[in-house]
Amino acid sequence: MTYRDALQSGELVLSNAGIEDAKNDAWLLLAMVCHIDHTFYYVHVDEELREEQAREYKSVIKKRAERVPLQYITGEQEFMGLTFHVNSNVLVPRQDTETLVEEALKIVRPGMHILDMCTGSGCILISVLKHARDVMGLGSDVSKQALAVAKENARLNDVQAMFEWGNLFEQIEERFDVIMSNPPYIPSAVIPTLQTEVAQFEPVNALDGGSDGLDFYRKIVAEASDYLNENGYLLFEIGHDQGKEVSDMMIHAGYREVRVVKDLAGNDRVVCGHL
Repeated sequence: MTYRDALQSGELVLSNAGIEDAKNDAWLLLAMVCHIDHTFYYVHVDEELREEQAREYKSVIKKRAERVPLQYITGEQEFMGLTFHVNSNVLVPRQDTETLVEEALKIVRPGMHILDMCTGSGCILISVLKHARDVMGLGSDVSKQALAVAKENARLNDVQAMFEWGNLFEQIEERFDVIMSNPPYIPSAVIPTLQTEVAQFEPVNALDGGSDGLDFYRKIVAEASDYLNENGYLLFEIGHDQGKEVSDMMIHAGYREVRVVKDLAGNDRVVCGHL
């Protein structure tokens, strides 16, 4: 099997499986398996793959055709210009979430102490720490497997961050200048209707926000003020239709200058305010 044959067959398999970006995914998997770039491919396009490469390529194409997320196969995802390791224990970082990081960076100042609750892969906290100066950060999550991924990502991106297990504020003993969170916010009944890659492969405990998707917001808003310093900020990522509900919660809890921020697609994506 030549490189050309492999790429064409991979694209065909993925296209027949209904993969939206079959051509791109087929190429990325070929590049991963064979450790090549586009220049190598075009120079060696009619050369044969090694037998073990051809076998591995067929295997990963089969996985992707079964709707295993591409990022779980390649093991990485770019976010805020950084590369993050991902596996089935964490959500795949999405561009929408960069809005939360960008809003946090408008607030964070040297010497601040920040908490990233429901940290998952650690992409939010690590990105803030990478782009800010002299800031201390703690990430917490109820999943020990997710925390292992987050710690690895901090190492890969050369960021000093602490990660601790905890069920929301259960283990938190400190106060912070900023608390940010991308909590589970999908209504339980909606999860089976999501894209197959999400519904069947991403961790449900990182998706399920209860019957209306707002369970975690209620819990965090109710307790966060006990863990924030004076004038401390609370920032959330939200679902596109949750802006009013979450901002109302924060206003009723005494937060000031509460605002809803849209993402690049024009959807409500972040709610933030301060004490």
